[in-house]
Amino acid sequence: MALHVPKAPGFAQMLKDGAKHYSGLEEAVFRNIKACKELSQTTRTAYGPNGMNKMVINHLEKLFVTNDAATILRELEVQHPAAKMIVMASHMQEQEVGDGTNFVLVFAGALLEMAEVLLRMGLSVSEVIEGYEKACRKTLEILPDCVCSSAKDLHDVKEVTSLIRTAVISKQYGNEDFLAKLIAEACVSIFPESGNFNVDNVRVCKILGCGVTSSSMLHGMVFKKEAEGDVTSVKDAKVAVYSCPFDATVTETKGTVLINNAQELMHFSKGEEDMMEAQVKAIKEAGANVVVTGGKVADMALHYANKYQLMVVRLNSKWDLRRLCKTVGAVALPRMTAPTPDEIGHCDNVYLSEVGDTQVVVFKHVKEDGAISTVVIRGSTDNLMDDIERAVDDGVNTFKVLVRDKRLIPGAGATEIELAKQITSYGESCPGLEQYSIKKFAEAFEALPRALAENSGIKGSELLSKLYSAHHEGNKNMGFDIEAEGPVLKDMLEAGIVEPYLVKHWGIKLATNAAITVLRVDQIIMAKPAGGPKPPQGKKDFDEDD
Repeated sequence: MALHVPKAPGFAQMLKDGAKHYSGLEEAVFRNIKACKELSQTTRTAYGPNGMNKMVINHLEKLFVTNDAATILRELEVQHPAAKMIVMASHMQEQEVGDGTNFVLVFAGALLEMAEVLLRMGLSVSEVIEGYEKACRKTLEILPDCVCSSAKDLHDVKEVTSLIRTAVISKQYGNEDFLAKLIAEACVSIFPESGNFNVDNVRVCKILGCGVTSSSMLHGMVFKKEAEGDVTSVKDAKVAVYSCPFDATVTETKGTVLINNAQELMHFSKGEEDMMEAQVKAIKEAGANVVVTGGKVADMALHYANKYQLMVVRLNSKWDLRRLCKTVGAVALPRMTAPTPDEIGHCDNVYLSEVGDTQVVVFKHVKEDGAISTVVIRGSTDNLMDDIERAVDDGVNTFKVLVRDKRLIPGAGATEIELAKQITSYGESCPGLEQYSIKKFAEAFEALPRALAENSGIKGSELLSKLYSAHHEGNKNMGFDIEAEGPVLKDMLEAGIVEPYLVKHWGIKLATNAAITVLRVDQIIMAKPAGGPKPPQGKKDFDEDD
C-alpha cells in the first residue's frame, strides 16, 4: 500500500500541489501595492519634456529607446497580475485619447502609495476605497472649472500648431515647434468640413539620413519602393489598381497540352504573348497610364507595359493598396481585366524620387482636399525616427481629441495643484473617516508636478510650496516653467502650454479605477502553471518559418 502523505491543513489542502496562495493585508494587498509602485517608479522618470529615455529590448531582441510610457509597457510584457491592471488602464488611455499614458501610471502609483500609508494607519480597505471614489467624483465635477480656453478654428494651421505643441514637447523637446507645424499641416489638410477625422489618414514614411529638420509633409502617399518599368514619372495620372499579380491568368484546373511539331510549339507560346499584349493594351485603351499591383510583376507583362508607356508600381502590403485606393479614388480589381472609368483613380502627379539614398514612389495631390497626407520623417538612426513617429502619433491623436471636445486646460502641473487644493478643502468638510483618504487623493496629485521638477533637477517640495501659494492667491493657470533656472512659475495660458480636457478627464478616471481594483483584492490564488515539455533552446531541427 502506497504511503499517503497528509497535506497541511487550511486553504492549501484544497488545491493541487504547486499552487500558490496569498491572503490578508500583509501578503496580498501590500504585495500588490509594492508591485504597482515599482512599475510607476519606472515610468515616472520618463515623465515630461526632461524625462529620461528607457532602453527596452523585447523578446524578439528589438531595441527601443524611448520615453513613451505606452511603448515601454507594450514591450515589457508585465507578468504580475496587479501591475497588469495598471498597464491595462494605461492601454485603455492610449486607445481612448492616445496620450497621457504616463499620467495614468504615475497617478495610479501615487494613489496606491497613499493608500498604503492609510492602511498602515489603521483604516480599513473599504474606507479608503469609499474616500477615493468620492474624491474622484468630486474631481470630475471640479475639472470643467479648470478649463482656461477652447480651440476656436481647427482649420487654422497656426492655431492647431500651438495646441499640438504641448503633446509633442514631452516626446521631442527641442524640435517641438518644427514637428508641431508639420503635424498640424498634415491634420488640417485632411480634416473635412463634416468634422469626421480619422487618425489612420495621416501616414508616416521614415527615411534614413539627413536630420530631423529635413522632414517634410505632402498630400498623398509615399512608398519606399522602386517603379518596376522604364516609366518613372506621370503627370495627371489615371491609376488602375490590381490586388492580383500583374501576370497572365493561370487556369484553375491543371491541363496537359500535347504538341506534335515545332510549328505548334511556336504558335502556343505566341498565343500566350498575344493574350498578354491584348490585356495590357486594353488597360491602356481604358485610359490608365499607371498600374499598381499587389503581387509579382511578370517579365512579359512588364515588357508590354513599357511598350505602351504604362508606369508599373508594386506594393506588397494589402493595407497600403487599400489606402492608395482611398487616396486616388480607385477600386482594387481582383483579376487582370480592363478597368471601367469608375474603377480608375486619379492622381495629379506620380513619380519616382530619391530621398537620401532611398528610392521612393510618390503619389502626390496638388489640391489640399486629399483623403490622406504623409509626413516624411528624416533622422540619423532608426531609433530616433521611431521616437519621432511616436511624437507624430501623439500629435495626431491630440488633434482627434480636440475634434471631439475643444476645451483646454493648463499643463505643467497647474491643473493638478488646483485640483489638489480644492479636493483638500472638500475633504476637510467631510465628517466620516473617508476624509483621510480624500485628502490623500488630493496629495497624490502632487506626484505629477513633483516628477516634472525632479526630472528637471529641481527640488520638488520647493516647487510645490510656490505652486500652492500662487494658487491660493487665485492664479489658476500658474504652472512650472521648465525652461527657467530653478523652481520658477509661469502663466501656462500665456506660455501656450495647454492640453486637451479629455486627456485629463479620462486619465483621472482610469487611474482611480485601476487603483481601486488593485485595493479590492485581498486574496491571490495562483494555480500551478500548466506543464508540458519545454521547446528546445536554439534552432536545432526547426524550419525557418517556425
